[in-house]
Amino acid sequence: MVRHSDLNLPFEVGLGHHIRMTHTLTKRHLQEQIQGYGVTIGMWYFLRALWHEDGLTQRELAQIVGTTEPTAMTAIGQMERKGIITRVKNSTDKRRINIYLTERGRALENILIPRALEVTANAAVGLSAIERQELIRMLQVIQRNVLSEIDNVRGALEANT
Repeated sequence: MVRHSDLNLPFEVGLGHHIRMTHTLTKRHLQEQIQGYGVTIGMWYFLRALWHEDGLTQRELAQIVGTTEPTAMTAIGQMERKGIITRVKNSTDKRRINIYLTERGRALENILIPRALEVTANAAVGLSAIERQELIRMLQVIQRNVLSEIDNVRGALEANT
């Protein structure tokens, strides 16, 4: 329980603020690296998922990227117009549409991944390999904690309805 006297939260001590600022700055730097190739930061996340596993559905892509299906639909539409992906009706279930990389979309992997690796390497200058691993481990703990709290709140809300 938070006490009223604890409600002062300066930015410099706010964990959420530092996570958000790190994400914002890293995302901005990555966008600067990839925009010259016709790829937006929104497309980037979907490309990464497709480079890992081509032929996913829109729903699968949205789940992997952690976004809504309408947001996925917008990014997929942009990528299709740019010739990065193509949509193909599923051969076994005509209601499903699979998303496949085009030759151009596949080629972007060899161009953009090195730039992304450079962005993360630049962000981690001054951290040892062990410190980087520990940072990732701590962030994963935070993510699990937040997901658990979200589930707890949802469960409490559902119990009260």
